[in-house]
Amino acid sequence: MEIGIKSGSPEKQRSACVVVGVFDHRKLSFAAEILDHAAGGYLSDILRRGDMDGKPGSSLLLHNVPGVLCERILLVGLGKEREFRDRQYREAVQLSIRQVADIGIGEITLYLSEIAVKKRDLAWKVEQAILAAEETLYRFDQMKSKPDEARKAPRKLTLAVPRRSELALGETAAARGKAIAAGVRLAKDLGNLPGNVCTPTYLAEQAGVLAKEHGLGIQVLERSEIERLGMGSFLSVAKGSDEPPRFIVLEYPGGDRKQKPVVLVGKGITFDSGGISIKPAPDMDEMKYDMCGAASVLGALRAVAELKLAINIVGLIPTCENMPNGRANKPGDVVTSMSGQTIEVLNTDAEGRLILCDALTYAERLDPACVVDIATLTGACVIALGHVATGLLANDDGLARELLHAGDEAYDRCWQLPLWDDYAEQLKSNFADMANIGGRPGGTITAAAFLGKFARKYDWAHLDIAGTAWKSGKDKGGTGRPVPLLVHFLAKRAENP
Repeated sequence: MEIGIKSGSPEKQRSACVVVGVFDHRKLSFAAEILDHAAGGYLSDILRRGDMDGKPGSSLLLHNVPGVLCERILLVGLGKEREFRDRQYREAVQLSIRQVADIGIGEITLYLSEIAVKKRDLAWKVEQAILAAEETLYRFDQMKSKPDEARKAPRKLTLAVPRRSELALGETAAARGKAIAAGVRLAKDLGNLPGNVCTPTYLAEQAGVLAKEHGLGIQVLERSEIERLGMGSFLSVAKGSDEPPRFIVLEYPGGDRKQKPVVLVGKGITFDSGGISIKPAPDMDEMKYDMCGAASVLGALRAVAELKLAINIVGLIPTCENMPNGRANKPGDVVTSMSGQTIEVLNTDAEGRLILCDALTYAERLDPACVVDIATLTGACVIALGHVATGLLANDDGLARELLHAGDEAYDRCWQLPLWDDYAEQLKSNFADMANIGGRPGGTITAAAFLGKFARKYDWAHLDIAGTAWKSGKDKGGTGRPVPLLVHFLAKRAENP
């Protein structure tokens, strides 16, 4: 879908469809008032007859409106003006795209970005309109013999800005929106692939494709090389599967050569059966999404490369399956991590932290500016925060604030949980330096406390995306989160290295 930015009065747009808003009690948005005036009160007459009331989720498509150049006008309900916020804005955009796509309209000019959204500027509205549109149109049908009849994406989406002086700002925001949308789409596609296709080998191959297309440096370590590094914790998970593990290192050298890199570490369990501590059968199919942390690293790197951000980034992806064969980890086993610290494996289903801890130790050799790991780590995070906010824990409050702010700006929000030393007490073991679980209380925090034992030599943050990386039910599928958060975080770092 081609995306354009333009300014100009709505009645002069030669478009297949112009979209404007209507607030509750039939109050027209500014662009709708202009159209109504040009049409001699045509829109307000229709509203007075009760054909539309401006409630959220309502819409009305008008044909052949007098006095305007567009073929159609789509009125979209915005709800109460004083309650119009970022969520309502995104929903209005999604409704608009859904309506025109269902009808098969090939071109749309959106005047919703002119509507005031509390605490949000034009750049935010343009970027979010693109992301909301792409989310509405996304379909995953690669594995079907005959693709579903999907909504037909408009050939062109034009976003209107109020003044010509704001065209450059709109175009910059659109470029960021398109780059993030491409990264989100990549993360979704990888997450939605079944585990028999998206194996560790496949994930490494796709990283290679990304590196070739965008000029990234890449190194893919196989089992023997991982063994030489001493990653005993990572390999203890991988040995339960016939699929060979991979350790992927991607480098984006966008900054000064002397600039320390930001390191992103993504959990890449391409299928998680739970191992010997096997998961319940219902919904186990969703454990193909246990590599969404890895997918988000690839998606963020793609977006960053398209935006050509002036920053150095290294992506680290430990990837394997967690399966219950005769060689698999057993509850009570003790393994030795790359750091030399020993771990008692009390639950083989707490495997994500076992592969991440070795990647966090590997990150030390990169002399990082900071490290952020992203993982579908704990069901406890879903209980704590639901499916709205990503869990955030960090050993540096400044880094945590950066991520919180980036999440708010990207509308990909996270929430900080405490990481006090008190929680690490739950990880004590009689037989090793630590256990890999700390019991049910504070499960998200104790998982992060475990990882924190391997991230003491640099500023580090952990994003638990177990509740936000995918949706269940009728809308089952990957969300691509937290790619928007990561891109905003990295963009701000690029501005202020």
